[in-house]
Amino acid sequence: MSGLYLTELTLSHFRSHKQGRVVCDGRPVAIFGPNGAGKTNILEAVSLFSPGRGLRRASAEDMTRRPEALGWKVTGLLHSGPSIHEVAIWSETGNARQLRIDGKAAPQSELGRIARVLWLIPAMDRLWIEGAEGRRRFLDRMTLSFFPSHGDAVLGYEKAMRERNRLLKDQVRDAHWYAALEGQMAQTGAAIHANRRAALLRLEAAQTQAETAFPTAQLELTQTEGEMPETAEDLRAALAESRFRDLAAGRSLVGPHRADLYGVFAAKGVPAKDCSTGEQKALLVSLILANARALAADLGAPPILLLDEVAAHLDATRRAALYTEITALGAQAWMTGTGAELFDSLGSAAQYLEVTDHAGLSEIRAIAP
Repeated sequence: MSGLYLTELTLSHFRSHKQGRVVCDGRPVAIFGPNGAGKTNILEAVSLFSPGRGLRRASAEDMTRRPEALGWKVTGLLHSGPSIHEVAIWSETGNARQLRIDGKAAPQSELGRIARVLWLIPAMDRLWIEGAEGRRRFLDRMTLSFFPSHGDAVLGYEKAMRERNRLLKDQVRDAHWYAALEGQMAQTGAAIHANRRAALLRLEAAQTQAETAFPTAQLELTQTEGEMPETAEDLRAALAESRFRDLAAGRSLVGPHRADLYGVFAAKGVPAKDCSTGEQKALLVSLILANARALAADLGAPPILLLDEVAAHLDATRRAALYTEITALGAQAWMTGTGAELFDSLGSAAQYLEVTDHAGLSEIRAIAP
């Protein structure tokens, strides 16, 4: 079997799992068990096989099992096209996360070369009705999947902006202090904006290729106020022009950090924020599937999908549509739910894990479909 998937995952002192091992193949993985048993912790471990802080955005220290706090380790056999990589990720007593790929130390960015991992978790369910920051993070995660260099652009922009904001708060008015920082913000900011727009075009096109009648979203990149300058030179000029206002506010008021993602339920013409809870969830699922579909076209194989409590707010018809989409994609989707019956329509197309909690110790057991 070709594609991208894990065939082995081991957890050591990771969250609620003192020791855990999963042996699987490229089929979807249905994980069920009671709340608090440690299902999401398995998905979080898999999310570490992609660049970034994982699906909970947690620190290395937060991932260690308590009360021992001895540090933790996650290892896996990652099939990426014709290659198989041994990946080890660990932290010693709360220190920064470390990575080895095929026995050699590697930076986090190297994971983007061999793997793509997308996820949808319950914390995202309120995406359309909460603040713009969460929507920017959601969009940037999808953008990063298409453009691995996007993460570096975001980090560079945020670093320069923090330094500029420090000058603004200190009421520094000498233009020479701002020139280099605004130049860096302009270059990285223009790249961020271009990447985001390109990602939205890819997502909208991929939504039309759905195997089922899953709802589609019309997407638009907006700004909190005004228009986002299109080029680096225009953004540099806008930052210089806004300096007086920024001094009064004590922060930068122009740039891609002021962007927002606006979505509309296409079939109804209703803004996503005004849709029902079930419709909002369905739109999110549709976008994750579109992201996976577009990546499969780019890379020749779909990404690994992590869908935590995916059945929540989806009726039986939409659950079946989701499983049809996943099967059509050929993706290894790690999904969680409280009961095995939530995955009945998958049958032997999936593999099943039961997670239980015994006196605070999570246990993982493979179950025949």
